[in-house]
Amino acid sequence: MLEFATSKYGATFPMFSKIDVNGDDTCNVYKFLKAGNPDEEGNEDIAWNFTKFLVGKDGQGLKRCGPQVTPEDIAVAVTAHT
Repeated sequence: MLEFATSKYGATFPMFSKIDVNGDDTCNVYKFLKAGNPDEEGNEDIAWNFTKFLVGKDGQGLKRCGPQVTPEDIAVAVTAHT
């Protein structure tokens, strides 16, 4: 992936390896973000790319937003928690 991104697109920013967001090998940060923070249907697993999590200044998860939610929609929640 790194070689592809650098040779094809000239990417020079730091890249991380792929992580699991669901299942037995879920990355700890996603375990934390998903715990007690289900989607609109009550599922904690992430079903699709671009699921977003709003995290407060204290490090606690405040809100989970699905892929269809825009940054403009989230701005209202961000303003409410600042």
